[in-house]
Amino acid sequence: MHILHVETGKHLYGGALQVLYLIKGLKKQGCRGTLVCAKGSKIGEAAAGFAPIHEIPMVGELDPRFVLRLRRIIRTEHPDIVHVHSRRGADLWGIIAARLTKTKVVLTRRVDNPEPRWVARTKYRLCDRVITISEGIRQVLLSEGVPAHKIDCVPSGVDSGKYNQPCETHWFGDEFGLKPDEKVIGVIGQLIPRKGHRYLIEAAPEILKHYPETRVLFFGQGPLRHDLQKLCERFHVADKVHLAGFRTDLDRILPCLDLVVHPATMEGLGVSLLQAAAAGVPIVATRVGGIPEIVHDGVNGYLVASNDTLQLAAAIIRLLRDPKRTLAMGLAGRQFVRAGFSVEKMVERNLSVYHQMLISR
Repeated sequence: MHILHVETGKHLYGGALQVLYLIKGLKKQGCRGTLVCAKGSKIGEAAAGFAPIHEIPMVGELDPRFVLRLRRIIRTEHPDIVHVHSRRGADLWGIIAARLTKTKVVLTRRVDNPEPRWVARTKYRLCDRVITISEGIRQVLLSEGVPAHKIDCVPSGVDSGKYNQPCETHWFGDEFGLKPDEKVIGVIGQLIPRKGHRYLIEAAPEILKHYPETRVLFFGQGPLRHDLQKLCERFHVADKVHLAGFRTDLDRILPCLDLVVHPATMEGLGVSLLQAAAAGVPIVATRVGGIPEIVHDGVNGYLVASNDTLQLAAAIIRLLRDPKRTLAMGLAGRQFVRAGFSVEKMVERNLSVYHQMLISR
C-alpha cells in the first residue's frame, strides 16, 4: 500500500508531528509513504529518512497553483491513497488534486472551528473519508451535514515513554531562573487568541494572592506576544509570567511542571495535553472541543467554563493547595494516555481506514 501524505505546516509540532509519527509507523507495517510538504519545513527534514520528500512552494491558502503542483506529483508517484493532513489551503486544493487524478483521498481534520454549512458539505463530499482527531470535531462535522458513514474518529497519539522521565531539577531552575520553592504552571500553545492565554493572565492576581511563590511559563510563539506582555504589565504580573518562546525540549520541561493550564476557547484535541498527561502532570483546562476527551474532570485534572477567570483561578488554587491530589491526578493521566492514546494505536486506526477505503473500491 502506497500513501501520499500532504502536510504543509512549517513547524514540527501538533499535526505535523502526528504525520511524522504516522509515516514512521506505517513504514514498520510495510506501507510505502511519500510526503508532500512546504519548502523549508521541519517535517521535510525529519521525515527524509523514512519517505521520499516533495517540497513545493506555498504562496498562501488561495494559491490554485498548489493543485497543479500536487497533481503532477500524484501522477508521478501513483499512490493508492492521498492523505491530506493540514489546512493552510492544502485541504481543499489537496482534495481537488486527488480527484483530478482519480485517486482515493482522505482528509484529517484537527480543528473544531465551524465552517459555513455549504462549504463543509461541498468540500467533504469530495472526500472518500474524513478522519477527525476527536469526537468533538466529529460532532461539528455532523452538525454541518457531513454524512456519518464518511467520518472516522482517530485520536492523536503520543510517545508516552518520552515524557515519563524524572525532572532535572537543577537544569530546570537554572534554565528559567526559578527559586527552589516556586510552584510552576506551564501553558503550551501558539500565542493566538483561541488558546486563551489572556484568561490566565487575568486570573493570575487571584492565584498569586493565595500562592505568591507561583510562576507561570508560556511556551509557544505567535502574533500575540507583545499584547500578552502588555497585559501582564497591566495586571502587575509581569515579574511572575514569563513568555519562554517555542521550545523543542518539552520532554525535559513537562516533568518539572506542577501543573499545565490550557484556557482555550476552541481546541480540536490538544496534543500538548496528551504530552502533559504522559509526563504525569495534572491539567486545568476549559470544557471545549475535544479537551474533555483528554481531561476527565476530577480524575486527571479539572475542567472549567471557557472565558471564566474566576473558575479558572479557583481550579488552579484547588490543585496547588492539595499536593496529594495533584500527584494522584498526575498518575491517573499517565495511565490514561498509555492505555488510549499511544502512537501505535493511532497508526493502526489510520491503517484500518485505508484498508476500508481500498475495499470499497
